[in-house]
Order: sequence, then C-alpha cells, then structure tokens
Amino acid sequence: MVNFGVLVSTSVLFVVFGLCLVSCDITDGNAEHLKREHSLMKPYQGVGSGHSSQWDFWGSTLVTNSYVRLTPDERSKQGSIWNTVPCHLKDWEMHVQFKIHGSGKKNLHGDGIALWYTKDRLHPGPVFGNQDQFLGLAIFLDTFRNDLHGMDRSFPFISAMVNNGTLSYDHGKDGRSSELGGCSVEIRNKDHETYLAIRYSKGRLTVMVDVDDKNEWKECIDIGGVRLPTGYFFGASAATGDLSDNHDIVSMKLYQLMVEHTPEEESQDWTKIEPSVSLLKSPKDNIDDPTGNFRGTPLTGWKVFLLLLCALLGIVVCAVVGAVVFQKRQERNKRFY
Repeated sequence: MVNFGVLVSTSVLFVVFGLCLVSCDITDGNAEHLKREHSLMKPYQGVGSGHSSQWDFWGSTLVTNSYVRLTPDERSKQGSIWNTVPCHLKDWEMHVQFKIHGSGKKNLHGDGIALWYTKDRLHPGPVFGNQDQFLGLAIFLDTFRNDLHGMDRSFPFISAMVNNGTLSYDHGKDGRSSELGGCSVEIRNKDHETYLAIRYSKGRLTVMVDVDDKNEWKECIDIGGVRLPTGYFFGASAATGDLSDNHDIVSMKLYQLMVEHTPEEESQDWTKIEPSVSLLKSPKDNIDDPTGNFRGTPLTGWKVFLLLLCALLGIVVCAVVGAVVFQKRQERNKRFY
C-alpha cells in the first residue's frame, strides 16, 4: 500500500520550499550594490536644475527634508521627478518607499503614482502626469476606478505596462488593454510608509510590495519574456483630477544585480533593444479579455512549481483510488473460490 502520510509530508515540504524561493527572490538591499547615481534618498542632495544635479523635477513637485511630494492634496495637479543619469545596468532592482494619503474618503481620491524606466524624461502628459505612447516600462499605482464595468477587481490596483511607443494608455478602462498583470493592494492612508520593489533580471519582471511594514515582500506581478534596453531613465510621476491625494516619494534606491550572461548576450548592443514582451498575443488583442490579464505569458518558476504540485497530488489521488479498487476486487474474487 502507498504510504499516504509520507507523500503528504513530501508535498508540504515542496510547498514550503517553493514559498521560500518566492519570498527570498528579492534582494535584501545590500548597500554594496547600491547605485547612488540612480538613487533618490534623504536629504535629497543633487536634486535640482544645476549641472551636478542627478535628479530633475517638474510641475507641482515639492522637495522637503522628509519626502518629495509629487502632488499636494489639491485638484488638477501634476508633478514628476527624474534621474538625469541613464542606467546602463542589464540587471537591476529598484526599491521605492512611498506614501499616498489625503482627506478623501473611500472612492473619493485619485489618481495615483506611476514609476518609470523610459527613453524620454520630463515629458508631461495625460498618463499620471507623464507622456503617452512612451518607450519603456511603467508601473502604475492606480488609486481611482474609472471603468465602472470592471468590478472584478478592487482599487487601489498596481499594474505593469511595456510600451514600444505605439500603445496608448486607456484611462477609461484603467489600462486593462495594455497591462501585463497586476494586483489589488491597500496602499492609501497607512500610518507608515509603504514599499514596492521592481526587479528586472534576465528577461523577467517581478514586482513585490510591502504595505504592512513587516519587512516581508509579497508578490504582485511576475512576468517572463520581457525585453528592456539599457540607457533609459528612472522617474516617478503623479496626477490629480477632480479628486486628489498627497503623492509622496520618500526614497528610490537602485541596486545592481550580479547576474552572469552568455557570451552572446554580453556581445549584444543592449541600447538597441526594443521594449517588448514575448507573448502569444499582442497587447491590442487583450482588449476583449475581461480579466485584463495576458494568458499567453511564458510559465514562470512559481507557476511551473504549482503545476508540478497539482500533478503530484493527482498521482497520489489516483494511486490511493487504484489501491482501494484493487483491494475491493481481491476481496470479491476470494468470495468466488
């Protein structure tokens, strides 16, 4: 007979091991790999319009000793802050400490923050204070629901978008037609700062959040097949409309990830890569997808693990059922002799 207890114990161990891989996948912020030229930290030295400045800001942005306020809790404001140094790292991770808060009650606040890695910078526009049809990566922290038909998700909602300059962000549908994935997270009016980590390594984009101030990352987005060039700029922007919020950036810390690449990858001109995602369908085909998610993304390690776990549990169930059926037949056959 199959020892069911041993198989269950083994499955539990696999689950624990898989969860450890997910939780440990984000760097702990090793200061040795911190790239100060791409990091925004207190007391915000190097922020301004001077020749030695590493960060520029625009619009309603206000730099204080404690935070960079992209917009105040007032209507029709836009603001942004941008790194002046292009990033030439192939593998990197950005940790963003932020706070979104205001006097607006439930569903009476907006619009949110966008985090950028793009070719152009300081180009104001309609997408959370930045230009539309951009080249690069955007992470949207959207706090206001525009699509009243999209009631299958709650807001605030975090989503990701990669653009080669041809796609427009559809505010009316909260960007569903172009998003790569996302999650609902309560990030407003916390008593503490909240954190978000964006990792890009070997074609994999991972977004993690820590909104409970427990120093524990939770996965929000995990996508393979992402191609981003080097030489783009990091930035953050925010906007308010008829509704408003304070949108504060406390810090943006960029870390270099030490990853080995093949000789072919090393010899490639990474500045010539076009931002793209290897999907079985294009972002435009996603318009009729009611979930707003891409079902054609390559399987990640976590998804493969879940599939293997389901397969293992299926085998266990089949083995137990088969053993019971076999034993019943044996007992029935004995009665005929």
